[in-house]
Amino acid sequence: MFKPVFPIIVIAASLGFMSAVPSASAMQLSPQQNELYTSVSINPPSSSEMTICYGFVCRRRATLDFTAADRKALTQILTAGKATAVAERAAIQKAVIWFDRRVAPIVGTAGRVSRADIRSGADAKNFDCWDSTRNVSSFLLVLQDWGLLKHHTVGNPRYRGNILAMQLPHNTAVIVEKESRIEWSVDMWTTRYLQPPDVMLVEQWLKEE
Repeated sequence: MFKPVFPIIVIAASLGFMSAVPSASAMQLSPQQNELYTSVSINPPSSSEMTICYGFVCRRRATLDFTAADRKALTQILTAGKATAVAERAAIQKAVIWFDRRVAPIVGTAGRVSRADIRSGADAKNFDCWDSTRNVSSFLLVLQDWGLLKHHTVGNPRYRGNILAMQLPHNTAVIVEKESRIEWSVDMWTTRYLQPPDVMLVEQWLKEE
């Protein structure tokens, strides 16, 4: 079930709210993960719900309440990838596609494009990289909370950008392989609707344009 939430950043600021009210069942987050939510005054995800950010820099929001059917579907997807870390990363890609399909009818992103930013227009129907980083991080934290990630943990978001090298600012959600501690990006912003997110070594991701 989704609860549409109208843009509230301006309203919150006018009331003097500088950060989100913690959820009663809040997860343990690193400072970097917590900043994803406090910076735009939204609650972090819980075991039962998460905020969907869209419209660029989370100016528009909707709350996704995970149903029993959602959990069953995601359990099936992730269980299929439990054999190895490589298989789990492929399952995570499929889970993000599931997420993309699940939220599109509610927030209107079925026609979203890759690499959407202010130049794309139609901000109400797209995710910029800030939205996709928050959404994917939140979604992965829910999967982790449910015990569905066997070979990975959710890492801190990573950032890149070097104007002198013609590399534009960008950020991504990250997973960390438990055994090797190697970081992998899970980047939904670089792909369009229902395409698998780019999953690559963060070391490589940092060098991309």
